[in-house]
Amino acid sequence: MSLVSQIISTSDNELRYPSVGELEYLKNYFSTGEQRILISSILRDQEQAIIQDASKAIFQLHPEYIAPGGNAEGARKRSLCLRDYGWYLRLVTYGIICGDKNSIERIGLIGVKEMYNSLGVPIIGMIDAISCLKNATQKYLNQQQFDITSPYFDFIIQGMS
Repeated sequence: MSLVSQIISTSDNELRYPSVGELEYLKNYFSTGEQRILISSILRDQEQAIIQDASKAIFQLHPEYIAPGGNAEGARKRSLCLRDYGWYLRLVTYGIICGDKNSIERIGLIGVKEMYNSLGVPIIGMIDAISCLKNATQKYLNQQQFDITSPYFDFIIQGMS
């Protein structure tokens, strides 16, 4: 649910008009709309480069993942890891576009720890991978854009912790 829909739904459920604080929040949301669209476009257009940078970083941090017997050993397993990285990068763009973290939680965090545990994927590795994705995006964004983007990565990291 988008930020706008959420505020309207909450107000309606409580039989009231949106509060001054909610309206201010919407004002900020609308004023940053162009910037959020630009950030999402950059992340979309640079997806492959960001994933490549992040994968180099994670495999330097955890070389055991690509070593024989590791979770990302071989081309097939490694491509599955990189697929997940792209999925999480997309989740971040959804949050940026919506202006909240609810979509990230609803689409991508509920049950994620259990899923990775059942697959034998070390959760610390996924947390580190999201940190590497976050760091890799910084190369493609200016500081203001990165400041807008960063909390969405942090929310995913926190949700996995």
